[in-house]
Order: sequence, then structure tokens, then C-alpha cells
Amino acid sequence: MKSSRIARGTAEAVERVSQVDVAPRNRPRSFASFVNGFAANAISTQDGSLEVKKEDLSDSGSSFSSVDSALSLDIEDAAVEVSTRKRKRGFETPSTTISTASATISTRTSPRKVTVKNAKREPAKQSVNDAGEVEIHPPGNWQEIYDAVVAMRKKVVAPVDTMGCESLAEEHLTARDKRFQTLIALMLSSQTKDTTNAIAMRRLQTELPAPGLTLQNILEVDPVRLNELIYVVGFHNNKTKYIKAAALILRDQFDGDIPDTIEGLISLPGVGPKMAYLCMSAAWGRTEGIGVDVHVHRITNLWGWHKTKQPEETRAALEAWLPRDKWHEINHLLVGFGQTICLPVGRKCGECTLSQKGLCPSAVAEKKKTVKRVKKKVAEEPGKGESNVKLEERITVKEEEKTVDES
Repeated sequence: MKSSRIARGTAEAVERVSQVDVAPRNRPRSFASFVNGFAANAISTQDGSLEVKKEDLSDSGSSFSSVDSALSLDIEDAAVEVSTRKRKRGFETPSTTISTASATISTRTSPRKVTVKNAKREPAKQSVNDAGEVEIHPPGNWQEIYDAVVAMRKKVVAPVDTMGCESLAEEHLTARDKRFQTLIALMLSSQTKDTTNAIAMRRLQTELPAPGLTLQNILEVDPVRLNELIYVVGFHNNKTKYIKAAALILRDQFDGDIPDTIEGLISLPGVGPKMAYLCMSAAWGRTEGIGVDVHVHRITNLWGWHKTKQPEETRAALEAWLPRDKWHEINHLLVGFGQTICLPVGRKCGECTLSQKGLCPSAVAEKKKTVKRVKKKVAEEPGKGESNVKLEERITVKEEEKTVDES
């Protein structure tokens, strides 16, 4: 009887403890299970005496009763049980299965500029000597870069090698007529590819009355007909006016020949400094300056030889230090290089010796794009007799950079 009263008293005490509201703390959801576990630890023995289970803490080497542990344990320290049961799906939630398929696409872009190896800009520098004169010192690695480009140009034939303005004049004509054809080829070449320019020149040479493209035929041809013959080149309407006006100036002021000075050539409508210097070299055989077109201007700035905004600035910067024996060939060299390897869009730095040797500070890295397509299939919905299948596709693009010197 005494043991029974003790057991009933213990149960009542436990029930009162479970009803106590401890404020202002919020009780965890596991508090009830914690109290129930505490009550379950009290087990009656066969002889009716109450025995409290002991908890063996092997780490500390001591044993404490669960009652003492419960009394000393703060309610915030009680372990919170995390339910691992999965939420039951309703009828409106269909089951899904996901299948993936990946594809790798390699692209050549010039997205972000990446410096490779130890390439750095080494521009031309100027200093003042003891006599007070300004001296221009060429870029430190210019000769190595120049020789490397010469070697690369020997391996690949560029459009300028076979269809450049210097090679479009017909060989069987007189020297005067050949000089005139060279001038016309240069006037047509502005904002036009060499291949397109060669087509227009060939039409002028073959479709004008015999002997073809001469000063006299240009003076006599109707402007509309001339415009039709050069229709493929850029700005053909303006070039038709320039060619007709220049022909009159050549007849009236230069005795039917092209000028033999830079000033005379620039005085012709549609002829700028670049054309004048190139024409002097090709037609008269005299190199008085560097013909700087978009390729020469762009590539030399990429190499860090100078920092210029206009082709005329580039010409002055190059003529200040580049050896004179290279003034004529540098245009032909860099135009072909810009047509085959150092393209205006999508430079082929992976094929360039300058990038491999770390000589070009503007070399870019290739980008490898991995496109991953994920297809999501929604299966038949429960509770509906007709299946409803839906396909969704999501594309994930991952870009990985590959340096130009990697094999």
C-alpha cells in the first residue's frame, strides 16, 4: 500500500509539472515527449518498490539518475526532435521524374581580356639627351615581335598577297596607265575588302571600252554607268563622284598623270594620307611615309607600341623610331596578319606565336562553354483517368576558360 501511494504521488507530481506554464519562454514541441520519457523511467520492481533507471555516462566515469538530470536540465537545453516523416502528397501534386542530358559546345570568342604569361606593354619612350634634343627609344621587344610576324605571314597566304591594290594594275599597259590604275584601286579600297575591290577593278578593266581602265575612258564614261561598275564597293556613290572629279584634275593640272608628291595626291578628292603614301610607294617607287590603315593602327596599339586614337597619330609614332627600310613593308605585313590571324573580331590568339611566347599583352583566352539541358517530365496525376504529360526544358551554361598556351 505504501509503495502504491508513492507511485501515485509520483504520477501526480509529474502531471502537475507537465501542466506548469513557464513564461515567458516558449516551450519546444518535444517538451511533452521529454516529460513522458521522464515518467517512463520510473519502473516498479516485482517486490513493489520503486526503482529509478540509472544513466551510465561512460565518458565521465560517473553515473547519475535521470531524475537529477531532468531537474538540472534547462528547458531550452532539451533536445528537439526533428521529424523525418515525409509530407504526404495531395491529389493536386503530381509526382515528377527528372532526366538530364548534357552537351559540350566549344566556342571561340573574345569575351574578356586575359593576360597570358608575363606579357606586358613596352611602348616607345622618349628622353632628352645632353644636347637638349628629344630622342625616341623603340619598344624593347619590337624586333622579336616583327620577326615572329614575318615568320607567321610566310606560312599563310592572305587576300592582300594576291588581290592587294599594288597588284591589281594590268602589266601590259604603259607606265602612266598602270600608275592611274593603282590610284583608282586605292580610291576604291576604302571601307572595302580586298576581294570585293578586286572584283570592281576587274569590271572596270574588262567592261570599259578598249583599252579598258584608262584616264580617257573614265573621263568619257557616264557617271551612272561608272556607278554600276563599282556597285559592289562600299560608298560607291561617293566614290563615283570622287573618281570623276579626280580625272578632271589629273587632265587639267597634272598633264594626264598622277601627282608625284604627297601634297599633290592628297589634293585629289577622296584621297587621304594613307592612300597617298601607299600610292607613292607602289606607283612611283618612293617611300616617303608609312601607310597606316585600320589593321596597322589596331594591331600596333594591341601590341602596346603606342596609345593612339587616329591613324595619323599612329603614323607619326611609328615613323619616330621604326627603321626606314621597313616603312613600305609594314603595311603589307600587318594587313595580311590582320586578315588571317589577328582578326578585328575573333582573334585567333591560340594560333599566334606572339601569344605562345608571351609577347602580346592583348592576347585573349579561349572560352569553352558547357551547355547542360535538363528535361523535366510531369507524370500522370492521381485521380484523373487521362494522363497529362508535360515537358519542361531548362538550359544551364557553364563557361570554362582555357589559356591560349594550353594544348
